[in-house]
Amino acid sequence: MSPFRDILDAPSFLHCIAFRLETLLMHQPTTQPRPSIYYPYQVFAPWLPSQHPAQERKKVVIAGSGPAGMVTALELARHGVPCVVLTSELQFSQGSRAIVFTRRSMEILQQVGTAERMTENGLPWLYGNSYYRGQRVFRMESQHDTDDRFFPMLNIQQQYMEEYLYEACAAQPLIDFRWGNKVVKVEQKAPVAHVTVDTPEGEYQLDTDWLVAADGGRSDIRTALNLQMEGASYEGFFVIADIKIDLPLPTERFAYFDPDWNPGNTILMHREPHGIWRVDYQLPPGETPEQALRPESLKARINAQLAMIGHAGVPWELDWSSVYSARTLTLPDYVHGRILFTGDAAHLLPIFGVRGANTAFQDAQSLGWQLAFVVKGLASEKLLANHSAERVGAAREIIDEAGKSTRFMAPPSAGFRLLRDAVLSLSLTQAFVRPLYHWRTSRPHAYTHSILNSLGDDNALFKAGPAHGAPPQNIRLGANDFLLDHLGGGFDLLYFTDAAAIPEALQKVVQAARAQGVPLKVIAVGANQPVAGADQTLADAEGHFRQRYGVLANGVAYLLRPDQHICARWLTLDATRLQAALNTALPQ
Repeated sequence: MSPFRDILDAPSFLHCIAFRLETLLMHQPTTQPRPSIYYPYQVFAPWLPSQHPAQERKKVVIAGSGPAGMVTALELARHGVPCVVLTSELQFSQGSRAIVFTRRSMEILQQVGTAERMTENGLPWLYGNSYYRGQRVFRMESQHDTDDRFFPMLNIQQQYMEEYLYEACAAQPLIDFRWGNKVVKVEQKAPVAHVTVDTPEGEYQLDTDWLVAADGGRSDIRTALNLQMEGASYEGFFVIADIKIDLPLPTERFAYFDPDWNPGNTILMHREPHGIWRVDYQLPPGETPEQALRPESLKARINAQLAMIGHAGVPWELDWSSVYSARTLTLPDYVHGRILFTGDAAHLLPIFGVRGANTAFQDAQSLGWQLAFVVKGLASEKLLANHSAERVGAAREIIDEAGKSTRFMAPPSAGFRLLRDAVLSLSLTQAFVRPLYHWRTSRPHAYTHSILNSLGDDNALFKAGPAHGAPPQNIRLGANDFLLDHLGGGFDLLYFTDAAAIPEALQKVVQAARAQGVPLKVIAVGANQPVAGADQTLADAEGHFRQRYGVLANGVAYLLRPDQHICARWLTLDATRLQAALNTALPQ
């Protein structure tokens, strides 16, 4: 990695913040396709400044084209905001990396148009298995019912996910995607960020109202600004190895604790598409990543694992390997002047419980709509402060949960190891300790304390249904028709009624909000015929929708934010309460 020059001194972000990476030569990303035995890497042509006119000031520039960067771009485009995406490479990331995607991630990807391809090519699953001394001591079953369009988990390699997101970006005229463009300098002079971008033919300048730092766990932007993360790093290392092998095992998670060939440590296995299996194994203390990735070391350990599960001698071929360590870290604030941090640039989370890309999708969905509303003048910059508070809170919740899983998988001290070993031993005969194996799977964060939640609604009086800050409960409406198919793109007001029309006073509030540019859709639920004043009517002949949402009478309503999280719900709704909730959700 290129060293940094000194960060320029400045009294505040509002005056000047600058950094620069030393560049002895023009940026020259590799033009050789990455090696893979199953994924055909494509090398894209770089975006070169000589082939384009002088650059005008941009609304948003996104540095980084991983999951967080591309989903942010697609969310901005959904709300009508153009952006530029800069990526230093000329091809998708190497290796499978993130491979397990949660139901909520799939719901977010549905909003940006890539869920169908993920579902067509991925492997869904429900169960996770934990083994100790050859005995299965715990079997996790993820919740799944007929109201869910997507399975709790879907396995597919990150390259495919990036491919689908990129193709969605390329099809979107509001997204200017630039391969081979590396951010090497940023200077902030409110209200503009001056960005210097290096390319294979040299540098050019790009001014933007907002720079989104989505440049990954080794974020150059974060490092150059000398921003410190809070949390803990764990000393243990894990090897990731993707192998092509034919194993007669289902698509489930397999975890093996304290095996004879790797005493005291943990091994994880996942099936991936195209005959690939992911093997994660913990290294003994003192072994370096370089030693662990030697071909003879990889071969010996993978063979030992295959032998342990009864498949010794089955031929396999290595596709990719890497080493990672568990970290539970976050920036305390994701907004720094005109720079907004998201994804791994904002936090570093352990992969146990599939928290990496899945958290990045939630970050991007949150940032996308709130930044779009600020750019369009529909809310003040308080909305970005709210985004930071909500997502920092989510990261800290994840850190607390993931820390428990990490300490069980890789005990950081003799005391933790003693406790973990006691659980392992007892689990062979005592059922009550076995749930301690649960890996606390990633789940969507509920923004329970968000400043966008209405203070004057009836949230506390509901007996069922999604509460303040929670994502919506999907509802099956037909054979291939679900509630979330009809939400998104703005605020959604779910109004439960079998009357012929939405009350006139509510219609006036909706019309006034739309006149100010606020996207607000009204969905009437329960009537068999179209309801006047509603943009759409969803029948609920059997009352299932109303039951899941705690609706006992006409006039109950839910207000959903553009990311579908609940910001208000009422047992009875009038115009004054609706206007107050909209004012709260769009701080001025």
